[in-house]
Amino acid sequence: MKISPLNQNHLQLNARMVDFAGWSLPVSYSGILEESLAVRKAAGIFDISHMGRLQISGSGALSLLQSTTTNRLADLSVGRARYSLIPNPEGGIKDDIIIYRDAPDSFFLVLNASNTDKDIAWFHQHADSSVSFDDHTDRTAMVAVQGPAAVSLLAPHTDMEIADLPRFGWATGGVLGSPARICRTGYTGEDGFEVVVKREYAAELWSAFIQAGALPCGLGARDALRIEAGYPLYGHELDEDISPVEARLMWVVDMSSDRFIGQEAIRRTQQEGPGRLLVGIWHAERVVPRQGYTLFNDESVVGSVTSGVYSPVLERGIGMAYVSPAYARSGSPLFFRVRGRNYTVHVVPKKSLLSHLGTRPV
Repeated sequence: MKISPLNQNHLQLNARMVDFAGWSLPVSYSGILEESLAVRKAAGIFDISHMGRLQISGSGALSLLQSTTTNRLADLSVGRARYSLIPNPEGGIKDDIIIYRDAPDSFFLVLNASNTDKDIAWFHQHADSSVSFDDHTDRTAMVAVQGPAAVSLLAPHTDMEIADLPRFGWATGGVLGSPARICRTGYTGEDGFEVVVKREYAAELWSAFIQAGALPCGLGARDALRIEAGYPLYGHELDEDISPVEARLMWVVDMSSDRFIGQEAIRRTQQEGPGRLLVGIWHAERVVPRQGYTLFNDESVVGSVTSGVYSPVLERGIGMAYVSPAYARSGSPLFFRVRGRNYTVHVVPKKSLLSHLGTRPV
């Protein structure tokens, strides 16, 4: 099992550790409820060092990425980033990633931990000698500071004007005197930053941000927050058999020119119509629609739950599910069964459950 550079910090804080994608990571410290609400009200800090970090450079770097990922990169400015997908030849999703442009011929990619080795092998398979690769994962750490207080918490510790960074903008500079990459990205639905540093500086950075007021948060809170925000997770809402059309991710797929692997298969799904669509669901009370639960309309099976959680903000069970297109309309009542009892859920657009249901005071 792989160990984060912050493993000792987690143990000192009595974190509950779990195996996630082959990494030993904290699932919670003080509790998922407290951690989630801290991010919504102020700021939380997450260890995301398990995410893959890959530099792709050379005269053929842009061409490689344009042929193996879905979003347009030719007009991506240096200092900006874009969310994108790696499609397979059948039009399914090998991974969802973020691509940062460092220079006209150099890109920094953040990959899902469970897919890092697979993604790197895929890029190597389609690259020529004009492209070079540098895997930063093992020699760096990555933390996310998320929440409405993120700017005020980080600003005193960096020599960058982070308040001026746009969403999906990034910059390099000093954090606590150590070289770092700060990206205005995140996975919680709140403002925040993801910071990449050399692994030897990680513990100092982590401790300083906690001392400044960020609450340490684990995978449990991260999952609750991303479901509230309607963000998909690979292995749940996304996989090699799911089309971007079904996942409602065509906003990150540039179909304007024939250029990437799997594009024709995605076009066929568009033309023929998807057999399922990703939606948000909610229950009026605290009952959670769990992953794998079958969804019914009357006695007909119409879909299945991909992710579910008790929402700390909405104080009810929420989730995401794939359902037949006829039942993907907002407001459609469906139900799941637990121990012979039916529980009604209502369909809402997946992004974001918070905005469509309305937040409650916290």
